[in-house]
Amino acid sequence: MTTTTSPRVLEHPTRDQIRLEEVLHALSDAVRLRIVRDLAREKTELSCSYFDLPVTKSTTTHHFRVLRESGVVQQMYRGTTKLNVLRRDDLDALFPGLLDSVLAAAGAQAGREGETA
Repeated sequence: MTTTTSPRVLEHPTRDQIRLEEVLHALSDAVRLRIVRDLAREKTELSCSYFDLPVTKSTTTHHFRVLRESGVVQQMYRGTTKLNVLRRDDLDALFPGLLDSVLAAAGAQAGREGETA
């Protein structure tokens, strides 16, 4: 992991430190998968407040931390806003096809359950 030098710099694993089992764990939760689906769909940096999640603010923070520490997302501050971006290039390089397969399966499941997103 990178060393944190200030509270505004968040730790992220390098590409070589990303582990499949941690990525799969991060993607196994419905709330985190929803976050990843939104990031993949929007293809841009999104603030934490963009996501309307059915959990408390502290639980939302936990979910973003799991995604960041597993290497699924990168978080950075712009002013006082924490932005999130999917680490698609890293994930595709390490685990070709994994993210696309998970997103396709999640989309199919959402369609069966009548979700719109």
